[in-house]
Amino acid sequence: MIKMGRMIVPMLCTFTLLAGCSQPEPTIQSASKPEVKQDKLLAKEEYRPEKVTVQSGTEPKSSVPPKTEKVVPIVSTPAESILPERPHFDYPEAVRGIYVTAHSAGGERFARLVELIDSTDLNAMVIDIKDDYGHLTFQADGKLAPYSKPIIKDPKALLATLEKHKIYPIARVVVFKDSVYANLHPEASFVEQGHIWKNGRGEAFVNPFVKGVWQHNLEIAKEAARLGFHEVQFDYVRFPEGFEKREAALQYTMGDYKNPAPKLDNLTASTAPVPAEEKEDDRSVKARVDAVTDFVSYAKKQLEPFGVKVSVDIFGYTATLPEAPGIGQNFTKISEHVDVISSMIYPSHWGNGYFNIAKPDLKPYQLIQEYVKMEKEKMNKIENPPISRPWIQDFTATWLGKGNYIPYGKREVEAQIKALNEGGIKEFLLWNAGNSYTKNVDYTP
Repeated sequence: MIKMGRMIVPMLCTFTLLAGCSQPEPTIQSASKPEVKQDKLLAKEEYRPEKVTVQSGTEPKSSVPPKTEKVVPIVSTPAESILPERPHFDYPEAVRGIYVTAHSAGGERFARLVELIDSTDLNAMVIDIKDDYGHLTFQADGKLAPYSKPIIKDPKALLATLEKHKIYPIARVVVFKDSVYANLHPEASFVEQGHIWKNGRGEAFVNPFVKGVWQHNLEIAKEAARLGFHEVQFDYVRFPEGFEKREAALQYTMGDYKNPAPKLDNLTASTAPVPAEEKEDDRSVKARVDAVTDFVSYAKKQLEPFGVKVSVDIFGYTATLPEAPGIGQNFTKISEHVDVISSMIYPSHWGNGYFNIAKPDLKPYQLIQEYVKMEKEKMNKIENPPISRPWIQDFTATWLGKGNYIPYGKREVEAQIKALNEGGIKEFLLWNAGNSYTKNVDYTP
């Protein structure tokens, strides 16, 4: 449960199901990850028009003894020889991980999180390497230096600790929500009335049509691989929510997607000529979906020589629709280009009535069970489907109001895991923005 600091109450966003979906037309709560602001922790996005103050953390320390775990060796590729010597990690038989902010990873909380993993069946950490503001969370040299904010003072020591404790490391890279890059490169962002457009929280997005933005994020991903992370997880791989409703008021380039036909070297574009009779709105939707999909495809190819897995976080509701037209996410197309797909399926983030569940937050087992059915239908149509590793809820959604939420603890977390396991999904990630995870949970119920 989230009990630390001051809760940031979200401004709930709703979506209408597209034609062809078998469900009625309930609303969907916005599926971005919930957030808590608290001392010495970097908060994530919530839906409230409010800025977040980032405070500094302290050095990581851990004296917890390592644990032994059944593992499946990672098959190295010859191209890994281009990398410097780095820590060794084995891929667990099933990843069961937690989210860790840069402030937690670089502060005193880190030792407690290591102890949590050592004392349970958890085995992985998703650590902020590029945060929600656009900062690289350790000091980098060269062209990445201006984007660095060394919250994690010694990333090599951090990776050495994870290696010692056999904790599988995943580098989280927030891609298109990036106030730092937008402020330094306004031409790569969205402009409204002469100013960089920002959402209700004062945060800017960069433009997924701009290939320079792609390259910037891939340079950061490569740095994470060189440090020793064995997986890069891309988050916010999308346009801003509700983009289709505001695009007419924004100034931005569509680059190669104006026609559209990307021409970046080594890029196998998913785009195709658009029929002349196709409506302009349809062309815009297609261009957004193509840009997001092509970034993921290009990132996968660029990271292959580094021997890392590539995963992407995606809105859970995209598995229930043909595609999400405003934000440019298509579950099937993205899944075709990644090793792991991580849908954000927190029960609190589905609108009342979705899956015919009156109040989804009150029914964690049933909600996850219904989602798994929809995801399976999508996965069965993919020739080489990725690993499914959803984000699940370990926080209490008090913002939903009395009667619409329940306190989340051991029973609710285990219910979600049980529903995943019964549906054939063995991997999962726990989300708690304050990194305060429920105690005494059986993570293999």
